Amino acid sequence: MYPRIVVNTEKFKENLKFMINECHKRGVSVMGVSKVFCGDENLVQMMEDEGVDFIADSRISNLAKTDTYVPKVLLRLPMISEAEDVVMYSHISLNSELETIKELNNKAKNLDTVHNIILMIDLGDLREGIFEENEILSTVEEILKLKNIKLYGIGTNLTCYGGVIPSKETLDKLINYKNKIENKFKITLDIITGGNSSNIPLMMENEMPKGINNLRLGEILVLGRETAFGNFLDSMHDDVFTLYAEVIEVKIKPSVPVGDIGMNAFGKVPSFNDKGDIVRAILAIGQQDVDYRELVSEEGIDLIGSSSDHIIADVTKYEGKIKVGNVIKFKLTYASILSLFTSQYVGIYYE
Repeated sequence: MYPRIVVNTEKFKENLKFMINECHKRGVSVMGVSKVFCGDENLVQMMEDEGVDFIADSRISNLAKTDTYVPKVLLRLPMISEAEDVVMYSHISLNSELETIKELNNKAKNLDTVHNIILMIDLGDLREGIFEENEILSTVEEILKLKNIKLYGIGTNLTCYGGVIPSKETLDKLINYKNKIENKFKITLDIITGGNSSNIPLMMENEMPKGINNLRLGEILVLGRETAFGNFLDSMHDDVFTLYAEVIEVKIKPSVPVGDIGMNAFGKVPSFNDKGDIVRAILAIGQQDVDYRELVSEEGIDLIGSSSDHIIADVTKYEGKIKVGNVIKFKLTYASILSLFTSQYVGIYYE
């Protein structure tokens, strides 16, 4: 079946083994983030086998289908409407809204259990988390009154929205909040989760504050790429995932459409560079499956556009002749892996 993603399982295991070891020897536990591959059970199993401490996902539906012996963590702030499922299918959830936490408490009481939460603190990236110290402390005070909620720890998120790079100074603020909470309320927080794959440069340089004892890792595991500066680690693989797509037409045609230009299939007015006649190959995959700009093609293959079900490539400069029925391979980015695993039209194979 084409298009297909092929997963090199040995390279994935090597990525896991290397990074988990780097974290563990520094006293940092690992939440293996499975959202990029939609909680694929085979890849989750590999994460578990190689020693992740938690399986984490943004979708409760992915956690619901995940059978694992390590604790499951819901990364995205829960919707109140899914509170019961959150309690049923995750051991821990990340939270910032007291109203939602109270609803989780109600559902946990109904299910005769205790649900663990990590209170998220916004250190400046301006996505989720409580921003003001007074609200942090007052929220903790209210949480501790709830009999079916355990305040398991605190955390922060950086680089995902605002692009704020983790620094020792920024993460020291999280440690300060930990100390204030523990001292004021006479409790112990089990986990201080300091961020994601963007924390890796700081950790590898042994500059991450000692109190940070957990990271939530996705891109570094699947691509060997830290997300603060976009660098690939020499000891890791960036080609765990490969896309294969089949060619369904090859024709020499003009590089600029003939006629008056209006809107394309997505309501945009396109523009074109006139390169004269070119060899155009059409692939049986489209925008519904992936953004072609997130595919890394071989030299001589220039992806120039797409519609819902087609990607068009200029293969004029490709060494070798491309024919109908040929299969072209692409390296992938985090964004393209994410969307391709979401498409029901893309097969998943393991080697």
